[in-house]
Amino acid sequence: MKDGKVDDAYRQFNRLLIHDDIFGKHRRTRYCEKPFNYRRRKSYEVCKAIYDEDMSRKIRLALRQNREDPWLGC
Repeated sequence: MKDGKVDDAYRQFNRLLIHDDIFGKHRRTRYCEKPFNYRRRKSYEVCKAIYDEDMSRKIRLALRQNREDPWLGC
């Protein structure tokens, strides 16, 4: 908390909690999650993990520095 800015610190704290899915975990454990919601959530998490891994691989490939020049002789 710099310069007594409580509101900014609170917003940043909430962003961290949302990013780490603390609120979602709390909501899911507070009540019983229906089986179809559980399956849907798990399926989404698996698909998101696959997509994120694929995109990070593509980004690493695009940002690689030591690849051959595709425009030889230009």
